[in-house]
Amino acid sequence: MTTQSPSAIDDILAEHAGLEAQLADPSLHDDPTAARRVGKRFAELAPIMATYRRLEAARDDLAAARELAADDASFAEELPALEHSVAELDATLTDLLAPRDPHDSDDVVLEIKSGAGGEESALFASDLARMYLKYCERRGYKAQVLGVTESDLGGYKEATISIKAKEQLRDGVWSRLKFEGGVHRVQRVPVTESQGRIHTSAAGVLIYPEPEEVERVQIDENDLRVDVYRSSGKGGQGVNTTDSAVRLTHLPTGIVVTCQNERSQLQNKARAMRVLAARLQLAAEEEADAAAAEGRAAQIRTVDRSERIRTYNFPENRISDHRIGYKANNLDAVLAGDMDALLDALIAADRQARLEAE
Repeated sequence: MTTQSPSAIDDILAEHAGLEAQLADPSLHDDPTAARRVGKRFAELAPIMATYRRLEAARDDLAAARELAADDASFAEELPALEHSVAELDATLTDLLAPRDPHDSDDVVLEIKSGAGGEESALFASDLARMYLKYCERRGYKAQVLGVTESDLGGYKEATISIKAKEQLRDGVWSRLKFEGGVHRVQRVPVTESQGRIHTSAAGVLIYPEPEEVERVQIDENDLRVDVYRSSGKGGQGVNTTDSAVRLTHLPTGIVVTCQNERSQLQNKARAMRVLAARLQLAAEEEADAAAAEGRAAQIRTVDRSERIRTYNFPENRISDHRIGYKANNLDAVLAGDMDALLDALIAADRQARLEAE
């Protein structure tokens, strides 16, 4: 039994054939941007094509077994397993063809900001940054710290990290990390606490896709305030001795982007402009389609301890995600980058909600 629309799979088959023909044309590679775009879309369709081919083969096997079952009992015995295989593959293909977040294959920029809790919040923000960096290392993602503002005790008042997949995938970095946006709350005894009392503080995470091509965003230089300053992070000789770091403030929206990773001021400004364009593009998309923005789990941009998505309880080694009721007593492992069980639960809950909505 087929549950997906025949026209939907026909459209995919036609698109895949067209992309295959384009990739085989040497002239495509004269335009690197077009080649990347075609290659990315071809990679996105690969799981659909693989599942479709397996389903067609399973259907052929089932049809043959049914035809031969009347004369040979051994074929009749195979029918239940073949029918189960066809049903499973059909359901998988239906899920693959369901409406998706258009940014799932994109790379991301992740911002972490300290909030309520002073120095303890800044120290927790640095713990979150390390957690994401360790997770990227486990997944094989390429993470680059674009800018950091440190607190007096070495925590992070704010940090900006670019995260990219090493290869083009249908389910890229955004598909894994898009639910991280919001307020993260920590419960523990701060290093600044002399009485051993447990305190609660919070840090905010903002995450947004950084597509290969940022579209429809025009930034007027007159709308920007550009500040240059001395890089504060670790680096090679000369990094901390020249005013190469750049802070961009987009005056109409108040969005601030910093970049200090590159040695050159021009390189830092170019990178910051790309990040700013990505943020403005996401803001425009959310404004144009509020329903879709809600479906992607609204991100809390004010770091208020009462508006939390997740709690990190150190005394009980427990992590809790309040959106889906997830709890696990492996906080130490999660902070060491072992986030997959948590992220899988968030993705599964979103998929279930999407299927129910359909």
